[in-house]
Amino acid sequence: MAGVLFSVSVAAQQSGSIEGTVYLDEQVEAAGVTITASSPVMPKSRTVETDADGEFKLPALIPGTYTLTLTTEDGLTRTVTTKVLLDQRSSVSVMMAPEVAEGVEEVVVTGQVVTAGGNASLSNAIGGDVIESLPIGQDLRDLMKLAPGVQYTQNSVRGPSAGGSGQDNVYMFDGVNVTLPMFGTLSAEPSSQDVEQFSVERGGARAIGFNRSGGIKVNTKTKSGTNEYKGSVEYKFQTADMRERTKAGTKAETDYSWMTANMGGPIIEDQLFFYGSYYGPRSSRDNKETAYGPTKDYSSERDEYYGKLTWAPIESVLVNAAYRTSDRVNEGASISFDEADSVSVGEEAGMDILTLDGSWLINDDTTVTFQYSDYANETAGVPDSMLGVQPAVGQALDLANLDQMGYFNVPDLSTDDPAWNTIVQPYVNLYGYDENGTLTGGGGVGGYYQSNIQNFYRKSFDLALDHTLEIGSTSHEIHVGYQWSEGHEELARTSNGWGSISVIDGVADADAPENARFRAYTEQMSLVSADGTRVPPINSYTESQNFEINDSIAWGDFIFDVGFLISQDTLYGQGLREADTLSGYEGDPGNKYEMYKVDWKDMIQPRLGVTWSYNESGTVFASFAQYNPAASSLARAASWDRNSQATLEVYWDEDGNFISSAPREGSSGKLFADDLDPRRVDELTVGTTKEFDNGISLRSHVRYREGSHFWEDTWNGSRAYGCYGENDQFCVPDEIAAKGDYIPDLDEKLDQIGSGSTYVIAELDDAYTKYLEFSLEASWVGERTYLNASYTRSRYRGNFDQDNTTWTNDANTFIGSSYLADGKGRQVWDYKDGTLRGDKPNLFKFFGQYTLDWKANVGAYFVYQSGEPWEAWDGSIYGYSSSTNRYAEPAGSRRTDSHWQMDLNYTQNFNVYADYTLKFRADLFNVFDRQTGYNIDPEVGYYAFGEPRSHYDPRRLQLSVGMDF
Repeated sequence: MAGVLFSVSVAAQQSGSIEGTVYLDEQVEAAGVTITASSPVMPKSRTVETDADGEFKLPALIPGTYTLTLTTEDGLTRTVTTKVLLDQRSSVSVMMAPEVAEGVEEVVVTGQVVTAGGNASLSNAIGGDVIESLPIGQDLRDLMKLAPGVQYTQNSVRGPSAGGSGQDNVYMFDGVNVTLPMFGTLSAEPSSQDVEQFSVERGGARAIGFNRSGGIKVNTKTKSGTNEYKGSVEYKFQTADMRERTKAGTKAETDYSWMTANMGGPIIEDQLFFYGSYYGPRSSRDNKETAYGPTKDYSSERDEYYGKLTWAPIESVLVNAAYRTSDRVNEGASISFDEADSVSVGEEAGMDILTLDGSWLINDDTTVTFQYSDYANETAGVPDSMLGVQPAVGQALDLANLDQMGYFNVPDLSTDDPAWNTIVQPYVNLYGYDENGTLTGGGGVGGYYQSNIQNFYRKSFDLALDHTLEIGSTSHEIHVGYQWSEGHEELARTSNGWGSISVIDGVADADAPENARFRAYTEQMSLVSADGTRVPPINSYTESQNFEINDSIAWGDFIFDVGFLISQDTLYGQGLREADTLSGYEGDPGNKYEMYKVDWKDMIQPRLGVTWSYNESGTVFASFAQYNPAASSLARAASWDRNSQATLEVYWDEDGNFISSAPREGSSGKLFADDLDPRRVDELTVGTTKEFDNGISLRSHVRYREGSHFWEDTWNGSRAYGCYGENDQFCVPDEIAAKGDYIPDLDEKLDQIGSGSTYVIAELDDAYTKYLEFSLEASWVGERTYLNASYTRSRYRGNFDQDNTTWTNDANTFIGSSYLADGKGRQVWDYKDGTLRGDKPNLFKFFGQYTLDWKANVGAYFVYQSGEPWEAWDGSIYGYSSSTNRYAEPAGSRRTDSHWQMDLNYTQNFNVYADYTLKFRADLFNVFDRQTGYNIDPEVGYYAFGEPRSHYDPRRLQLSVGMDF
């Protein structure tokens, strides 16, 4: 039963459950039968009795293989084996027969499946034996490729799309939310070697588990100790010669290796287990040549340690405590082919995850569960070459030493603009690189442009009560839960010298002074005041409280889920305090203040579902769910202290004389419009499931999602833009223009505070997304075979594309404060309505494994998906030089080629002595070397317009040797 099977999320943290019915014959239910569930992963067994209808429930079980011992009142005993998967419910129907002729005992398992269990949740779980048998990478992110209906992606920061943006997902590791606070991405990097089970919920959520995700919710369960000492050690490697050349002809130069080790066993037999592991990835690259010559060697080293205790002091109580810590150091990073060695950066990252969870079975009908977690992700990026210049407003720019002033972007020469070439040729002569005997621009010299210390923290506490009762002809499973969590970001960002410096033409650049020749992007925190002090770091906080109640009502062949999740989110900024003023604030640098609160009454999220079991192996289901996603970057993006910690645009003339400096557009503290409706996703799902006796499981569904009430920062008067662009072809819709300013008295409020931006946080008028999918999924579990196949046909449309706001997109961009709605050309009515970047109309996945006769395993993974939508960008049609996020045609007018690839692996086991098994493994990724291009350069007029900036990774081989003991 280990595989992707379909089920309902259960209440307890990091657990699954078993429910079933016991019969004495084909008609008579067996009441009063004692059911004892035991497993190697449970320190103590769990015992319940069947009720008057022969039914029983075993909640809060650690996922694993269980033996059920059934004993009747007259002493008849039988045993059944079943598997419990993470966040799933195993259903078992058993017919116990007395001794028949010649003393032969008979036990008939009439049903033993992990199925929908009376719920319309689109939930999938994958067991550890399947994960270990497939060609998958080493990090948690790599497991996403297995989720049915979820796109295959090579993004290193943003997540995959499945009806929402890459920042709409929630990632749980061992029950701990490791999603980057406020940004909604998986920037934490726990390894997958400890993962014993993996689950994904992508729709149909009940009011259980505090699911507010606008995309998918991912969870994992790590390995635990047992009553038997077990361990393993493995070394994996992939040298540069084991990777094919890229499509551009570049040969890989980086060597990778991974060292893993783990061990578990009893501390106190049948009561206290331990498990511990080590993960040590390494990568290195010898001195490489760039266009500017040799560079320093690159290296990345990481050490991750994990420890876990599982304790059952008594049969009805189970407690888990775990701690994970990781440290990573990179040297010589961030040097591209056209940059000098001096621009490299050193990087450090530390991750700590502490979790404590437990369950208490008060009686057969009542269970209490809890979880506390503390997560920290601390990162730092520091230039390897620190420049000596200390920036100050009014200071001249030393034109004779631009490579010592910051990161200098060497200008490109033009093929059709002699005047521009006259301006920039001296700088190309000084700082360009040699290309076939000709000095060429377009590169970078100096030092890496900034130092960045960015730390993220999250604390969370969950408490839940589950109770079962009978009322008349109905049974009720009532769940009540409460969750508190706090996210925190600490940011200290300074420029190296003046930061990033460019040569510009002030006459041609509408955003710059006419006599400007140089522009720098400089972090205001770099500037030192007259008394020698610097601006302190920005601290931003989000606090969420969630309360949920759900009743699963069983009535005949129907199960109804009725519940709701109600939430309250509070954003805390820095730099104001409450006062009796028009705005309610006055300036107070460094002070934590309540920025905005989304109250309980505004986030009541109903969850309704019905399942009809038309026979023992088939169901039809439907559900409606509403989600208010919790992630928002506004706690920092709109924080008032951004006025003193902004990114400045600094300008100088052709002689290096200072002209002016000002915060970049929108980069300062912002006020919120009144009575904003929170971002919302409405979802409707209809589907059916079918289980067959030969091990085949089928599920098909149709799902519709609609997103609305999107928040963004925008100019307060943007509704009054009127018509603009070439021939005034772009106009604010009349019904939007009639609404006027988002904050009518903004000027008066800012005058009272004494600072602030004319940009405000507002609910964008008529912003929406729509997602429709049809999905067909099938799995087959054989004696030594597992196969899974899924096909999803979908469309993702709208005018608000969170995945397409910046030049590169695979980044931690603000949620609620991006380029969207920033000026003309970036509004939802400016060609934004169309196909969104996450749209992949056709997605087919197939994976499986087969155990061979000679103690070996073969695994395979295949994916086919449609190409990525894109459109041309051109700022000139709106009167701007910047084309970023300014569409020149409807969104998604074009599409890249579709992509398919196959991954294979082979594992050979040798039993060398007693319980010692030697393992050799080979993983071959992208067997047919399909390096499909994506991430298209969209800027009209740029030399690379229409060309892919990224390609799927080439064919690569990974080898490993290990020992299990």
